Amino acid sequence: MGADVALDRAFAALADPVRRAIVARLSRGSATLGELAEPFDISLQAVSKHISVLEDAGLVWRTREAQRKPVHLDAAALERLTAWIDRYRLDAERAYRRLDAVLAASARAEASGTSSQTPRKNRSTRTKEKES
Repeated sequence: MGADVALDRAFAALADPVRRAIVARLSRGSATLGELAEPFDISLQAVSKHISVLEDAGLVWRTREAQRKPVHLDAAALERLTAWIDRYRLDAERAYRRLDAVLAASARAEASGTSSQTPRKNRSTRTKEKES
């Protein structure tokens, strides 16, 4: 499965609030289907389907321990999602820092009276000089 397909499946799986709540619960430790279903007013079958979607997305996996079948969170899968988000977050932060620097320089120039723009009167004089 390609990286883009895996990301698409993971984000699609996390689009549902029940699945996000299941992931949040599993972040505290493995749990059985019954334990995961407790806070929801939905059937065990519905919770099982949500877990299957998370499993298909590579976010969780199941094991068998005697009669128990705990569901486990794949922390590495979440780390891959976080890394993907962070890459774009860092790009956006760099752009905002550059914008902040430009705005700060402009504010300093305006405060000191040395605006980087030529006053309107001088511009029209220069234009007339060039036309002559």
